[in-house]
Amino acid sequence: MKRINLNKDVRPLSEFRAKAASLVKQVHDTRRPLVITHRGRSAAVLLDVDEYENLIDRIETLQEINLAEKQIAEGKGISHSEAKKRIIEALKK
Repeated sequence: MKRINLNKDVRPLSEFRAKAASLVKQVHDTRRPLVITHRGRSAAVLLDVDEYENLIDRIETLQEINLAEKQIAEGKGISHSEAKKRIIEALKK
């Protein structure tokens, strides 16, 4: 995901209401998120659908890595050779 351009990608809610279609197109075309403010404070972020899905995929991958690291630290992991053996046995079935 591209970084927010603070001069172009932060808009008040009133402007978003008036220009929703063009701002959605901007988010889609630039692949940059749009921060929507309300009374001078950030209130919401609009993301392109593909960028959102990529972000969720990255988060899920990091969560899986975190879980695997915890399992290894708890002694629940298996060696490479044992994993290879299990895979070969499963493929034979």
